[in-house]
Amino acid sequence: MARPIDYSVWDHIEISDDEDDTHPNIDTPSLFRWRHQARVDRMEQNKKAKEEFQKEYSGYQQKANEVKRKLKEAEEKAAVEELSKLKLELSDIEKQEIEWKKKEEELNMKEKSTPWNVDTLSKDGKCKTIINKIEPAQKQQLTDEEKAQRQVAFSEKYEAEIKKFGMLHKYDDSQQYLVDHPHLVCEEAANFLVLWCVNLEVEEKHDLMEHVSHQTIVMQFILELAKSLDVDPRGCIRGFFSKIKLAEKQYMDAFNDELEAFKERVRSRAKVRIEEAIKKIEEEERQKRLGPGGLDPVEVFETLPKCLQDCFESKDLELLKKIISDMPKEEAEYHMKRCVDSGLWVPDAKKAEGQSNDGGSESDEEVYEEAPLPEK
Repeated sequence: MARPIDYSVWDHIEISDDEDDTHPNIDTPSLFRWRHQARVDRMEQNKKAKEEFQKEYSGYQQKANEVKRKLKEAEEKAAVEELSKLKLELSDIEKQEIEWKKKEEELNMKEKSTPWNVDTLSKDGKCKTIINKIEPAQKQQLTDEEKAQRQVAFSEKYEAEIKKFGMLHKYDDSQQYLVDHPHLVCEEAANFLVLWCVNLEVEEKHDLMEHVSHQTIVMQFILELAKSLDVDPRGCIRGFFSKIKLAEKQYMDAFNDELEAFKERVRSRAKVRIEEAIKKIEEEERQKRLGPGGLDPVEVFETLPKCLQDCFESKDLELLKKIISDMPKEEAEYHMKRCVDSGLWVPDAKKAEGQSNDGGSESDEEVYEEAPLPEK
């Protein structure tokens, strides 16, 4: 007949993580952790005791084998005195053997009487871990023009959705919104948010710029996490928000440092854009002011001698004639020609036409004297 199965080993199993007989005032999870740790410590002590026994017993066996080897050699040599001594030593060793066997049996009995627990019920025979990995989308080599076109098309299509994300406040809301709109987790959305921040700073909407900057860094951190893991950014949404909501000091310091640096870059870029816009407006106004000779009347006026500036400001024609006549001819012609080229001085059109038809050689100074004083 087949030998019956002994189920007695299952009668006493030590389990510390599913008991429900604790007092309501006791912190059950903490109690379970303490019990588990105490059991692990006992198992470690028993393991060390067994290892020490094995080490000492191995030393004893080596010593016994060495004495037996020497005894055999003494018998072969017929060394009576050495033979007698070795036999006494071997007798003592054999007596110790009884003590070693007794100690070994005690350890085995203690091990058999130890209740099974969650750590000893079973062992991994074969373990294999599989992590589902979202592969990143195949990278396309695009030219700068194609990237610009792609950015424009994406911005026009999803502008409202991106701006809604930029206005969110809570991490939970941001996470859920990106989970519901995973197509927004991309470089194009991040670029849109950066440009929006610069526009807000240019418009002097500083508080709103700082808020959108926070959402921009959230988006950029998700993209950086995806790059470091070499996965699709859509697979890093929950991972990032899990880390940021833990608020670990090192991670939050890195996040806040990048946020402050980003806001400073936005302010610098906005300042440059404002300066460029001012320069552009000034240049457009300057082009409108240019006279027939291509000179700017403002620049010409500022380089005129003080006496001529006073004449133009007071519109005193007689004083202008007197100052021109008192100047050296070359200097007077130089200043008056620049005034004409800039439109600051408009010669008499009829006089100039008559000079052209008659082929006369009337001096420029006479023309200037007869010309009406223009408006500054």
